[in-house]
Amino acid sequence: MNDAVGQRLPLEAARFVTPRMIKMLVIVGIVLLLVFGYIFLAPIAKYLLAPKGSFGPPVPTVSTVHAEQALWQSQLRSVGTLHAVEGADLASEIAGLVTRIGFHAGEDVRAGTLLVQLRDDSEKASAEEALQTYRRYAALIKTNAISQSNYDSASANMKGTRAAVEKKAIRAPYDGRVGIRQVDVGQYVNAGQVVVTLQKLDPIDVDFQVPQQQLSLLRTGDKVVLTTDAFAGRNFHGVITAFDPKVDPTTRNVRVRASIENREKLLLPGMFATVVTNVGSVRPYITLPQTAIVFNPYGDTVFVVTKSKADDGTDQLVVQQRFVTTGEARGDQIMITSGLSAKDLVVSSGQLKLKNGSVVVVNNNVRLPNDPAPTPVQQ
Repeated sequence: MNDAVGQRLPLEAARFVTPRMIKMLVIVGIVLLLVFGYIFLAPIAKYLLAPKGSFGPPVPTVSTVHAEQALWQSQLRSVGTLHAVEGADLASEIAGLVTRIGFHAGEDVRAGTLLVQLRDDSEKASAEEALQTYRRYAALIKTNAISQSNYDSASANMKGTRAAVEKKAIRAPYDGRVGIRQVDVGQYVNAGQVVVTLQKLDPIDVDFQVPQQQLSLLRTGDKVVLTTDAFAGRNFHGVITAFDPKVDPTTRNVRVRASIENREKLLLPGMFATVVTNVGSVRPYITLPQTAIVFNPYGDTVFVVTKSKADDGTDQLVVQQRFVTTGEARGDQIMITSGLSAKDLVVSSGQLKLKNGSVVVVNNNVRLPNDPAPTPVQQ
């Protein structure tokens, strides 16, 4: 019975395997064969059909710039602090009650302007009495009706009481701009208490430091240009007026003072500023964008682009690493004192992908900054 069942199963299974199903299986097998054949055989075919020399890492793309000779004015750049030519925090010499304020905060005043008046009734009374006594004695001394000592005593008393009145009035000792008042009418002030600051703003001084080895490059009367973050893009001009007669033993720097024109009174004491002084004569130097220099502890280098022949005889561009000596920088540019000649083609970007002898492709569609005096651009 088991043999009969076993013979019946293949016969029943055979009824489901029709010619149409066999055809579909064959088509599916062919499709799978083509797919896997393309996946595994396409790279081999690409390798066999590719031209000689087209394998290996991709050729790096760089941008270039020609080394150019330009006139260069050497400059000495320092950091300084602005100071008023004359400036002080005015204080009361004696104690008293404020009866009058004679200024508005932030205005310019002339020398002698009454700024703060303290109560002076008793001092004025004493001064008037002393003045009358002096006048009488001045008339009597002409007829020798009084002694010279009495006359001298009356004169001294008159002057002393007048000075006591003047001490009750705080006046501007020079032309300048007053600050925010620190007292009010009716307020009692003590001797030495500051009432207002007074600063002479035009011209204004700037003090800056220069290394002792560069001191010989500067002279009194040399022109300077001052810039400050408070007024970006503005240049303020002035001249060197004085040098400290000693060198700071800690920093080996010398303090230098310059007087700066400040007609608009924009510059204020205490501001931080950069001072630039031209030194020496204008000379021609080879310049490059600073992006072209690879700065290293063992020396600064550039990559110079040259033409050569590939193994198949075609032209190609190859870079050669070259050590250079750099000098001052101005804006986007830097001075090259040795290692390059004018018109050398130098890589300006893409150096990180290069080594000596690398083959490169040049693309200068995007130009990097190379301005000796760049200014901020509002985006």
